[in-house]
Amino acid sequence: MWVTLKALSSFLCYLLIGIYLVDAAPTPKCNDTGNFITNSTYGKNRDLILASLPSNVSAKSVYALGVCRGDSTPDDCYRCVNSSTHDLIVSCHNQKEALLWASELKCFLRYANRPFFGILELEPTDAGYNTASITSNLTQFDTIRESLMDGVVGKASSGSSTLKYATGEADFTTFRTIHALMQCTPDLSHKDCDSCLRQSVSNHESCCHRKQGGYVQKPNCWFRWDLCPFYISNASTTAPSLSPPLPVNSASKNGDGGHSSHTLLIIIVPIIIFVVVIVILAAVILLKRNKKRKQDDQINKNHAEPFQFDFNAVRLATENFSDANMLGQGGFASVYKGQLEDGRKVAIKRLSENSGQGEQEFKNEVMLLAKLQHRNLVRLLGFSFEQKERVLIYEFLPNSSLDSFIFDPVKCLQLNWEKRYKIIKGIAKGLLYLHKDSQYRIIHRDLKPANILLDEELNPKISDFGMAKLFALEQKYALRGQYSVKSDVYGFRVLVLEIISGQKINSFTNREVGDSLLTHVRSWRNWNEGTALEVVDPILRDGSRSEITRCIQLGLLCVQEDTAYRPTMASAVLMLSSYSISLPMPSAPPLSMHSIRERETKSKERETKSKSSSFSNQSKRETVQVSVN
Repeated sequence: MWVTLKALSSFLCYLLIGIYLVDAAPTPKCNDTGNFITNSTYGKNRDLILASLPSNVSAKSVYALGVCRGDSTPDDCYRCVNSSTHDLIVSCHNQKEALLWASELKCFLRYANRPFFGILELEPTDAGYNTASITSNLTQFDTIRESLMDGVVGKASSGSSTLKYATGEADFTTFRTIHALMQCTPDLSHKDCDSCLRQSVSNHESCCHRKQGGYVQKPNCWFRWDLCPFYISNASTTAPSLSPPLPVNSASKNGDGGHSSHTLLIIIVPIIIFVVVIVILAAVILLKRNKKRKQDDQINKNHAEPFQFDFNAVRLATENFSDANMLGQGGFASVYKGQLEDGRKVAIKRLSENSGQGEQEFKNEVMLLAKLQHRNLVRLLGFSFEQKERVLIYEFLPNSSLDSFIFDPVKCLQLNWEKRYKIIKGIAKGLLYLHKDSQYRIIHRDLKPANILLDEELNPKISDFGMAKLFALEQKYALRGQYSVKSDVYGFRVLVLEIISGQKINSFTNREVGDSLLTHVRSWRNWNEGTALEVVDPILRDGSRSEITRCIQLGLLCVQEDTAYRPTMASAVLMLSSYSISLPMPSAPPLSMHSIRERETKSKERETKSKSSSFSNQSKRETVQVSVN
């Protein structure tokens, strides 16, 4: 029955395909790199090359390239390239360079007056998405989709020199499956194909997060995903031939009319019966949908609940909290490395006995922390307590914290610009989750390299929420609070500058605030004078100057004097992921601590007035402070 219902779900996708807006009509991209005279030699050569593509698409063509989707049949491939050739010549009749992605990504056509084979080019980009959104099981969806995309990228980029193409599926719920297709032009290297596809996925996430489908097309690669099947899953891994199709045998056209009518009846009657069955089964699915949704919600709830460890097992894992296993110590807790009985390595945070928390209060706050699940946050595995002892068990990250790399004269060499840029984007995504995408609005308030941990692949994970607050948007808090999400935006700027420069910037605290502000003022002056790159760590000299400059500009936007003009983390993530967005010019940073607090107070008052009506509807909600992490 399950298989039947899943097949039904796929069939309904085809019946309802009319409401999907993923695919747009193919639009040629005529690059503005120069024109040629009509009927000139170049024009005749272009028409000749393009006309030969349907029967001779090959990497040996000097200035033209045609590629068909990996699941295309030879006939479909020929027709697509032939039709696209005509469309491209008509639309870009005298441009020296142009490209075209055919409808549904069936084929890709490109020509230029310069060699481009084997050269990775990420622009221009064409993208679209399904207007419907994922509305339930969001964390589960993000995890499954991210894993699927990583797998398909790996398979596609590992293809041969004739075909770099892969598809993949992953069950999202019992009746919903995520389908993904990725392909690169075969002239790309494994590394460039991987880079191109990952950039495409990132572009899609920036504009169309949690939509029910979408696509991104670039000159060297393209990908599409949907909740409905749209490709042939058992297609051959051999690149389709573009030789012209053989002519149809004329004898087959002159068959007996009686046989044709009989064949028509054989086709129509089963279709009518099948549609009736579909309608009946669809009604059954709709009746069961609510029950299934409740079951999925219960599964997610159980997945989010942390495990309670036996305290004696915790003592054993840390060798009775031996000093030799201590990883660090702060004012409210000590952190130890431990190994559980099953061999897993963990980080165990032993809270101070002066925390004054009762057993139930401790459990409640642990449950809140367990709901914070994101790939750029340190994951809480469980907890334990005994009398006055309170312990939190986290995943163990072998590479320690970011400060142990960027401020170390030897280990800093392990972080080239590509890795540092990935760390910056990961931190931004983690903060965006805390500020907007989690169940609670969370302000970290203590952003610094020591609180950014690195996993085995040097992916960043934000840690230490000892000063974080989970709060409802209440008027009384907004009026008297001294922190807002823009405070974390300011802290993000400090992190970015430290990652780029490899130098410590004094923290945003009482006695040292003058030095911190002076650093931002100098950075802004360097920007205005065109010497912004003087602050860059010398070991990053081979990094992308455009990316580094963009990060510095974003950092200056994050410390503008008026907090109302500082970008949100949502805007920061978009600016880091999409080069199609132009960044505004930054204004001057504050010149004094008084100026900062005065601006933030005025900004909060503006926000409070604009949201007074919504605050009044939530007056019964109370602030919850987390002090266990």
